[in-house]
Amino acid sequence: MNNASCTGEEWIPGLGKREFLKRFGGGIGGFALAELLAGSAPATGSLGDTHLPARAKRVIYLFQSGGPSQMDLYDYKPMLNKHHGKQLPDEVRKGQRLTGMSGNQSSLPLAGSPFKFSQHGQSGQWMSELLPHTAKIADDICVVKSMHTEAINHGPGVTMLQTGSPFPGRPSIGSWLSYGLGSANENLPSFVVMVTKNKGGQPLVSRLWGSGFLPSAYQGVRFRSGKDPVLYLNNPDGISRDGRRKMLEGLRDLHEAGTDGPVDAAVEARIAEYELAYRMQVSIPEVTDIKDEPEHVLKMYGNDVRNPGSFAANCLQARRLAERDVRFIQLYHPGWDQHGGLPGAIRKQCRETDQASAALVTDLKQRGLLEDTLVVWGGEFGRTNYCQGKLSNNFGRDHHPRCFSIWMAGGGIKGGISYGESDPYCYNVLKDPVHVHDFHATMLNCLGIDHERLTFRYQGRRFRLTDVHGKLIKGILT
Repeated sequence: MNNASCTGEEWIPGLGKREFLKRFGGGIGGFALAELLAGSAPATGSLGDTHLPARAKRVIYLFQSGGPSQMDLYDYKPMLNKHHGKQLPDEVRKGQRLTGMSGNQSSLPLAGSPFKFSQHGQSGQWMSELLPHTAKIADDICVVKSMHTEAINHGPGVTMLQTGSPFPGRPSIGSWLSYGLGSANENLPSFVVMVTKNKGGQPLVSRLWGSGFLPSAYQGVRFRSGKDPVLYLNNPDGISRDGRRKMLEGLRDLHEAGTDGPVDAAVEARIAEYELAYRMQVSIPEVTDIKDEPEHVLKMYGNDVRNPGSFAANCLQARRLAERDVRFIQLYHPGWDQHGGLPGAIRKQCRETDQASAALVTDLKQRGLLEDTLVVWGGEFGRTNYCQGKLSNNFGRDHHPRCFSIWMAGGGIKGGISYGESDPYCYNVLKDPVHVHDFHATMLNCLGIDHERLTFRYQGRRFRLTDVHGKLIKGILT
């Protein structure tokens, strides 16, 4: 869009509505929100209605970027501890390729978990001592221990989990849902993204919540910490809210006066985006202000909840957005890429995420929201059962895509169960494998969508989130 100011522009006879909006709208965009306007979505989705009865109305995805170590958190492997320090057996590895970071090691010593495991809840779910708060919701979550993917490095791995393809350019999950189901709240975006501030690790780029080949109206809107959660939302000096309202009314009148044939969908969509931005000037400050939260709720999320941009603060924000029917809420928490110093680093990660993750599930449940909100926790792959480099008390683990663990809760998912099984060495899937495409197909099913029927025609063929794959994980559905 042209970023020149609209002041001083004169109407040119014969100028088409689209070109006029480019010139006039460029000024508006200069005032307020080039990024935001690309992120809002129309109220009605392309499907019109769901294919199936929907168990969930919305999704909160707690993405743990870097690859959490499954055998140190959820997948208890006493056999691995028994053989600590021994070589990874050839019959377990089966000649499978390794990353360049450990593939040239002359020795692949097995590394048992240094953390204690115990069973929790009526379901008896095994949990690491690193997760005392998650252990308290053991009966509410389903731990999937047989996830697998092809991607062995972070870029393709994260892209695969977020878009269904290891290659950049495909729409993200939230974009597919915005496109298919539309928005349930006319004053907020249907797809919101938050990234924990001041975290290192692998970079998280905006294409991960982009719309790919779908119209840009369906991409995610990023909320940031600080006084301006959405960039360019506030009016600049000299522009009043009343003045903005009159400008939008004038733009609408101009478009309607010049319509002497079929409605220009692109123009209509752009005006709708300006309108949403105007409404968000009121709704965003309201939803991001936690002053009305009771002290006992803040305490439940932990001390870090008062630190804007922390994972705890973002989890509370996710609940507030879920209350207001935001369709897809994506949280990213980097820092799980522990090639070295894993014992200390994973402790720190769990201190940052365990309490808030569990509090979110508990908070939703107490408010009657968990039954129609699907919560997902997990990363792009797992970690190796052998150490990277020499085995020591401060060892690390390499990337491992062949089996890893995630958990899901609410929104049509059975609580208190463990699904799938890895082998005793936690290297390969032994039972009930779950591919990324299966995970996506099941997520869409919870939202009432047949994954084979939510498609978009692009470059001569119809694309979908699950490409040409994916099957339901029926064993975890209510």
